[in-house]
Amino acid sequence: MIALALHGGAGTLSRTEMTPDRERVYLAGLQQALDAGYAILARGGTALDAVEQTTMLLENNALFNAGRGSVFTAEGRHELDASIMCGRTRNAGAIAGVHNIRNPITLARVAMERSGHVMLAGAGAEKFAREQQIETAPDEYYYTDMRWEEWQRKSRQTEARPRALGTVGAVALDSHGDVAAATSTGGTTNKRYGRIGDSPVIGAGTYANNRTCAVSCTGDGEYFIRSVAAYDVSCLIEYRGLSLQEACTLVIQDKMTALGGEGGLIAVDPAGQAALVFNSEGMYRGWQREGEAGQVAIF
Repeated sequence: MIALALHGGAGTLSRTEMTPDRERVYLAGLQQALDAGYAILARGGTALDAVEQTTMLLENNALFNAGRGSVFTAEGRHELDASIMCGRTRNAGAIAGVHNIRNPITLARVAMERSGHVMLAGAGAEKFAREQQIETAPDEYYYTDMRWEEWQRKSRQTEARPRALGTVGAVALDSHGDVAAATSTGGTTNKRYGRIGDSPVIGAGTYANNRTCAVSCTGDGEYFIRSVAAYDVSCLIEYRGLSLQEACTLVIQDKMTALGGEGGLIAVDPAGQAALVFNSEGMYRGWQREGEAGQVAIF
């Protein structure tokens, strides 16, 4: 059995703002990433390779808040976070607060495999990237009119806490029975003080364990960190015997909603079951299991 699920963010979608033309473009981007990741699994590739490639394609798509489509910070820059985890070994890699890395998820994987550490941040992570010859991009690469206009609106508002504005991620089960998860984000529009959300935090935004599941989260990062949301799904399966769907629903629809957090998550388990759960109006998402046609959706 093989399975793949992906997301392109949750928590900021509105049906009233989604025109038919815009919806078609978003769905096409999701489908492209889903097809590429699933093709890796279909030819016997690893779950790690599948989630990395899927996430890379979403990072390369300016529609999504990760990589090229990342939002502007209060200083007018782009700070990138990402993490990846292998369910077989439970090795993980994460990078936080980096600039000018073309594909943050690739740096996170290289950090996992070559750094001897789990999380690298800021200037140190950028130095490691240079040593490993990770591809970079100039500031102009990350500029889009859509993100610039969002930043201009946010910078004029008096709201103390910037709201989450999307994340991308993928989870997979490969033909070897291994699961993996990956998550990448540009953070929140107009964020200050070097804020880091849940995406690079293992156990909060990303988690994978062959005994239970692989999870990637999206939404109000502060709530996912405080809830250790991704790991909580795994714990509910391992210690309470819940099904994947039951565990994901409990975490997002009950626990997260009770705290006031908005967002969602995607997950797969070793049996090939997939869950895509959110408490927001929508979540960019896609999924495919062996023997079934792939599907993408927003609302």
